[in-house]
Amino acid sequence: MYRRFSFPQIFLATLLGVAGGVYIYKPMFEQYAWEQKHPKQEASTIETVGKKSE
Repeated sequence: MYRRFSFPQIFLATLLGVAGGVYIYKPMFEQYAWEQKHPKQEASTIETVGKKSE
C-alpha cells in the first residue's frame, strides 16, 4: 500500500506543532510561574502603594 507521508515528514510536522504550541503558550507559562513566586499579598501591597502615591 502506498503511504502518503514519509516518517521524516510526519516527524517534522510533529516537531513544528509542538514548537509552535510552546511559542504560543510561553507567556501563559511565564505568568503562572511568576504568580507562584509572588503571592497575591505582594500584589495588594503594590496596589496600596500605588493608591497612596495618587
